[in-house]
Amino acid sequence: MGKSITESSSIYQNLENMSVFELLMNIHEEDKKVLPAVEKVIPKIEELVTKVAENMKKGGRLFYIGAGTSGRLGILDASEIPPTYGVGYDLVIGLIAGGDRAIRKAVEAAEDDGELSWKELQQYQISKLDTVVGIAASGSTPYVIGAVKNARENGILTACITSNPGTKLAENVDIPVEAIVGPEFVTGSTRMKSGTAQKLILNMITTTLMIKLGRVKGNKMVNMQLTNKKLVERGTRMIMEETGLSERKARNLLLLQGSVKKAIDSYRTE
Repeated sequence: MGKSITESSSIYQNLENMSVFELLMNIHEEDKKVLPAVEKVIPKIEELVTKVAENMKKGGRLFYIGAGTSGRLGILDASEIPPTYGVGYDLVIGLIAGGDRAIRKAVEAAEDDGELSWKELQQYQISKLDTVVGIAASGSTPYVIGAVKNARENGILTACITSNPGTKLAENVDIPVEAIVGPEFVTGSTRMKSGTAQKLILNMITTTLMIKLGRVKGNKMVNMQLTNKKLVERGTRMIMEETGLSERKARNLLLLQGSVKKAIDSYRTE
């Protein structure tokens, strides 16, 4: 394994002696380093998304697997895809070391089990059409490494998102995405820059996937679930803009059909 940048000492000293303004500005200065780091790995993200999209069109799924902050970010991204794009909850799946209770509270030592993750993936009848993306800032988490190593050995496409170069995690995947953001403001606190980079990359992956899978029209979320008043109003505006219908007729059509796409398609076939 290469040098652990994520565990390197912060370039800032004596944080407790800084004023609130100094702390905020210095954190902000560190955050500025995230975007250039992500930009450098876009070719790798492109390679991953292209292959995942091909698999998904054949019935494949995307699995995120991580521990701690990394696991929570994967679950966050996966959980937002169904309501945003109207797909099933079984298309993008997030797994975290320690199970669902670890989403809110740390489960000690759960990330150290290198075999548990593969057992959990097998419960989903994982196949060669699926993709497993391991998320670990350190690149050394056994739970994550075990998942991608076993998946790869079984002919499943694998990738990782990490903040260290040359890690064991990266060695065990087909497509390593290494966003090197540097030491954290608070030494080792990878919920900060590393977590921000992970969130940006996860946004890129699933948003681009959903667009390429036809879940967006123009720049609109035409397949979003109508789960609250705000989304119904948004959907109504989309239909009004697309069809020229009055607000009342657009809303009625939306509620009747259940999605913006279905409403517009229905209107055009009348």
